Amino acid sequence: MAVKIRLRRMGAKKAPFYRVVVADSRFPRDGRFIEEIGYYDPTKEPAVVNIDGEKAKKWIATGAQPTDTVRVLLKKSNIL
Repeated sequence: MAVKIRLRRMGAKKAPFYRVVVADSRFPRDGRFIEEIGYYDPTKEPAVVNIDGEKAKKWIATGAQPTDTVRVLLKKSNIL
C-alpha cells in the first residue's frame, strides 16, 4: 500500500482551501483518507499553514511520501 501525504481540496468554487491528509495513493484526490494532519489556506494574505508536526513526522517515519506541494509546506513550517 503506497501512502502519501497530500492536499485535499475543500471550499467553494474559486475560493479553495486545502486539508493536508494522509491517504492511500490509489484513492481519489478528495476521496477516502486515513488521517487529517493539518490545513492550508492560500486565499488569506499571507497564506495560512497549520500542520501537526508530530503526526507528519510519525507518518514520514513509517514510510508515507509527501507530494511536492506538501513537501514545500512542510519545509516552510520547519517540520522537514
